[in-house]
Amino acid sequence: MIVCLVAVSAGACAQGLHQQQAGPQDLRPVPAPGMAELIRRYQTDRRYIDRFYSVGWSDDAMERTGKFLEEWTARLDAMDYDALEADERVDWHLLRRHVTWQGEGLALLRRRVAEMEPFLPFRSALQELELARRRMEPCDSKAAAGVLADVTAEAKRIRERVEGGRKAEAERPEAALMLTPVVALRGAGVLDGLAWMLDGWAAYYDGFDPEFGWWTRKPREECQKELRDLAKLLREEIAGIKGKDEDPLVGDPIGAEGLRADLEGEALCYTPEELIAIGEREFAWCEAEMKKAAAEMGLGDDWKAALARAKEDQMPPGQQGAFVRDESRAVIEFLRTRDLVTIPALCEEAWRVEMHSNETQKVLPFAVYGGQFMGVSYANEWQTHADKMMSMRGNNRHFTHIVTPHELIPGHHLQGYWEDRERAYRGLFSTPFLVEGWALYWEFRLWELGWAGATGGDAALDRVGMLFWRMHRAARIIVSLKFHLGQMTPAEMIEFLVERVGHERFGATSEVRRYIGGDYSPLYQCGYMLGGLQISAMRAEMVVKGGMSEKAFNDAVLGQNSIPIELMRAGLRGEKLPKDWKPGWRFGD
Repeated sequence: MIVCLVAVSAGACAQGLHQQQAGPQDLRPVPAPGMAELIRRYQTDRRYIDRFYSVGWSDDAMERTGKFLEEWTARLDAMDYDALEADERVDWHLLRRHVTWQGEGLALLRRRVAEMEPFLPFRSALQELELARRRMEPCDSKAAAGVLADVTAEAKRIRERVEGGRKAEAERPEAALMLTPVVALRGAGVLDGLAWMLDGWAAYYDGFDPEFGWWTRKPREECQKELRDLAKLLREEIAGIKGKDEDPLVGDPIGAEGLRADLEGEALCYTPEELIAIGEREFAWCEAEMKKAAAEMGLGDDWKAALARAKEDQMPPGQQGAFVRDESRAVIEFLRTRDLVTIPALCEEAWRVEMHSNETQKVLPFAVYGGQFMGVSYANEWQTHADKMMSMRGNNRHFTHIVTPHELIPGHHLQGYWEDRERAYRGLFSTPFLVEGWALYWEFRLWELGWAGATGGDAALDRVGMLFWRMHRAARIIVSLKFHLGQMTPAEMIEFLVERVGHERFGATSEVRRYIGGDYSPLYQCGYMLGGLQISAMRAEMVVKGGMSEKAFNDAVLGQNSIPIELMRAGLRGEKLPKDWKPGWRFGD
């Protein structure tokens, strides 16, 4: 059993004192924590471990995390599951599934470490210097200097072997190291982290321990230089990343096994291939609707011509922020008139617009939600003329007409307001299938409710703008899953977005850079449309067939917080899930 640290409030202390004064007959056993409290304790314990073992890629951190997950698995499995109420059973499955998924992620991390071991044999020796300091063990400065000197020499040999691997096959030394761009870029990040770690390690002793600087300063500086030189070689010469716009895009695909684990963690009973098929089906629907809009505009079935026309309808420089403001106010009135969802006054009041810098637009070419503000991408004076025109085309009036409700109300801003207030302990289980799926669900509903043309714009062009984004979400399923399965390169992903969806190349490149950069989970890009389809399927069950009011349904979804949607469905339906429950909802069939 894991030992949990429980915070005791002043009130609880006072109660305990009163019990002691009253006599043993008044003592009551402390009740077992409910699932909400248990989840909070798990989060607290995990934060303790993560903060102490915050030495990236260390064996000690992986071993301690693995032990922690094993202890929590045993704890959850030993609970009296039959005594849990329906809502607590949902929470039990959320935490049990999360712990299992974390274990799968740890296994992937170990596989990635093993891939880097041939050119990072000194990793553990350096990390042990910092971990020993955290364990408050005495530092032998002379021995530490020896470790640093040994690592310096080993890093030089590794660099020579990597250089040898770049030579033509006939000239390549026997000991040469051949690395892929993916593994080289990952390793460069580890090396930079080790060099940075040594600064923190030295700062603890330097100036306080008279011998420390005498022994270690020069060896440390030499070691850090060698680590950074090796990282530079891996990043720039092997991976080709030199900080230029024309740099190749290098991602780190997780493979079929990694996708299987992530789909299980997200409570989806589909294979990657089945999800790609759903993406292709939705993409085909969008193309057909695009052709209808083109015909309405007198362009036959040339939907790319219709898209080009929509892109040329832009706000003048300096007016995009005001346009977002007006569109948001209009959609709030649109929702209130139809009584579709609760919009608290503070939520409506407390948001703003921020403009994205030129650098930010390299990874965020479109609007995003940033927490009580909508970050807006648009042309600015620092961009080249070509980039200005691409930014204006990519953020035209008709694209922005649906992006605004996606990011603000009823999308992410409304969602974030309620997530901070309702079942906030479930934030641990936040999933893009709900976070992004909620915003996509509203794109679907606004399409059905006639949002196109509702603010005075051309209805056909507004539909083209709405369809562009819907097609984009379908494309994300296809390209992101194929990338992680090794079936599509970043360059092929860009071409798909440009040729099949109609993206500007600047925007497509920025999008793909974001998809594969490692800042998002591998399934994140799938979560938009697939999550929207899940919530739409729930609405069909509970509102269209079940007779629940639409407002009650939407408010109930917001009240569940951001959790895997099949488990949300069980909670909304009041199901008492069995302990051996597994996902089986075929929402996309």
